Amino acid sequence: MSGRVLVVDDNKVIRQLIRVNLELEGFEVVTAADGAECLEIVHRVRPDVVTLDVVMPRLDGLQAAARLRADVRTRDIPIAIISACTQLEVDGGRAAGVDAFLAKPFEPVEMVRLVRRLMGCGQVEGDDGLPGVRTPGGVEPAVRPAG
Repeated sequence: MSGRVLVVDDNKVIRQLIRVNLELEGFEVVTAADGAECLEIVHRVRPDVVTLDVVMPRLDGLQAAARLRADVRTRDIPIAIISACTQLEVDGGRAAGVDAFLAKPFEPVEMVRLVRRLMGCGQVEGDDGLPGVRTPGGVEPAVRPAG
């Protein structure tokens, strides 16, 4: 499976870790160092999936996700938060329209699996078939707000 992923994280090592693992699986990867840079390049690179860290300078991941959802040109791009995934981040991400969450530290194979799922259907499904939040403990319900 191929596709383009926009990886947004202020930590260069994390960006490279995600990039290398996705490229090994045949994905094309474009990176950005923060949410503001993400918004500057998203229309040019037209990704199939966006991954966002939460805590970043200039514009954090939750604000970037909300802006992506508010823009008619990017509102349907699947978004995954790859971060510490505190309850506050999960709640904020749900409100912003994030499709899935992966807690740091993560196993690269789980991250690749998450991107594949988002690329294929736009959401991660839990064991019950409902949209979910992937955390180290499994998948928790995460219903994306309507509208």
